[in-house]
Amino acid sequence: MKRRQLLKVEGLMLRFGGLQVLNDLSLSVREGQIVGLIGPNGAGKTSCFNCLTGIYQPQGGRVFFDGRDVSHLPTHRRARLGMARTWQNLGVIDALTVTENVMLAQHQRAGYSALAGMLGLAGTWHRERELRRDAAEIIEYFGLEAVADERTGELPYGVRKTCDMAMALASDPKMLLLDEPASGLSPEEALGLADTLRELRDRLKLTILMIEHHVPLVAEVCDYVYVLNFGELLTEGEPAAIQRHPEVIAAYLGGTAEPTEPPEWPLQPEGAPHGTA
Repeated sequence: MKRRQLLKVEGLMLRFGGLQVLNDLSLSVREGQIVGLIGPNGAGKTSCFNCLTGIYQPQGGRVFFDGRDVSHLPTHRRARLGMARTWQNLGVIDALTVTENVMLAQHQRAGYSALAGMLGLAGTWHRERELRRDAAEIIEYFGLEAVADERTGELPYGVRKTCDMAMALASDPKMLLLDEPASGLSPEEALGLADTLRELRDRLKLTILMIEHHVPLVAEVCDYVYVLNFGELLTEGEPAAIQRHPEVIAAYLGGTAEPTEPPEWPLQPEGAPHGTA
């Protein structure tokens, strides 16, 4: 049976002054899928995420989530409906501990106002104990128990990335939007991330859309891939076909789209130093 669409994007148009960032971009993600969004630097991937989550208001197009038109909803309303995202430059607060960050990410489910929490009004302490318990379960799920009480700013980058993902999960989402989750990770950590993403889909029934430059990771875990170039959809399809698509190779390496055997992945955008994303 064909899975229903959880996310549907129709004809997104985004301009900054005279710069066309997204041009008639359409895509869809079905429930239970892991979908990749790839392309060279400057292709418009993060701008697309910002439109999907309400940070940017595009000049044209519509965004549907879980059967509802959310095109004009603010970010917090979309989050309440079940969208959660991570950030390319991390969304953690360095001065807070891992536990405090994960608890903070549950603010939509707190059930009391910030003022009530500051004043310690009746019922807030009990609810905070529940939120701390839920945070502890998420921290254990991601294997962060050993650093739960440490400030995130003092932790290695890979651990902070994991904390960022734990915060996204703490909002109890239907869909995770991951912005370069493998950035800065070692090959071993990237391999562990692949297992984590599959478990999030299979065990927790989450749908995932991820921006990623680490194409081997995309090829291993994604069910479907969209390729952007200069703000437009270059091609789409299953990972095996995308890796051999001549225009995808040309977009990453420059030159013309000759139908030759593909080079070794991951590819680097033309002119980028080796090892950059």
